[in-house]
Amino acid sequence: MKTMKAAVVHDFHQPLRIEEVPKPEPGFGEIVVKIEASGLCHTDIHAAHGDWPVKPKLPFIPGHEGIGIVESVGAGVTNVKEGDRVAIPWLGYACGECKYCSSGWETLCERQLNTGYFLDGAHAQYAKAYAKYVGIVPAGVSALDAAPLTCAGVTTYKAVKVSGARPSELVAIFGVGGLGHLALQYARIAGATVAAIDLLDERLQTARELGADITINASTQDPVEELKKWGGADAAICLAVSPKAFEQAYRSLRRGGRLVFVGLPADNMIQLPIFETVLNGIHVMGSIVGTRADLAETFALHAAGKTRVLFETRKLDQVNEAFEEVEHGRNKAPRIVFSEF
Repeated sequence: MKTMKAAVVHDFHQPLRIEEVPKPEPGFGEIVVKIEASGLCHTDIHAAHGDWPVKPKLPFIPGHEGIGIVESVGAGVTNVKEGDRVAIPWLGYACGECKYCSSGWETLCERQLNTGYFLDGAHAQYAKAYAKYVGIVPAGVSALDAAPLTCAGVTTYKAVKVSGARPSELVAIFGVGGLGHLALQYARIAGATVAAIDLLDERLQTARELGADITINASTQDPVEELKKWGGADAAICLAVSPKAFEQAYRSLRRGGRLVFVGLPADNMIQLPIFETVLNGIHVMGSIVGTRADLAETFALHAAGKTRVLFETRKLDQVNEAFEEVEHGRNKAPRIVFSEF
């Protein structure tokens, strides 16, 4: 039996184990990918800790930003071939038949399976995937750049789409770390004036370098007051993990403004006023990861040189240290990518 190295979660309260596990074999409609790069997303940490109400079945391999070369294909695969570079995203499988799948909203499919959660993921030397749900990585896009784009990129690209951002509008990005540094670039591509809000000066400096028009340090300034000086935000995209940031984002909106929820704080509740929401015509919406079409567009924008991905690399053997870095905000670059397996 052939084996591979993988980072495996055996217990929600214990570190991941680096161990040899059976190398996967492709079944009908499946492929096996030799992983070149695997991005670390905060969702991996939630999965490994069993933080969410519906928990993964133990043991499992996390990782849903996997990039690699197709090594083998199963029967029935027609959209990719051996040697292709592909991306293995969070949406690992959807039924393809329900009203959501048939209307371009496969990410809402109630029968979906998620990579690195319900399906073994890409924090390993090899990963198996359903061929129909992988993305094709364009020539000229490196595996290291493609990995964060596979979740952080497509998630924020979709959020900007959902926000309706357009030229002449003010879009406020609350939280400009791993997700936010990409969100502000997509808002700029949409033609909007972009305000970046965070608690850390170094993140705000990065935001300025990436084209943010306005930067606000929420630890020393009131984001609501500052944005109201500009007339209020037309749209606010909240990527922070604090309910307070969501409430500030709401109050920063002008009449008719749109608030997009993306981040998932551990404290799950916020308070929003009904009276002001109705009288001011405020729209509140949630945005989950993008579809296969959104991922293709995300890659196309990067291939055209319109976005930058900021990351630092780690070896898979450093997975537990990397998880701790991200959990406590000690990573210097917005994203971490595992690149040595």
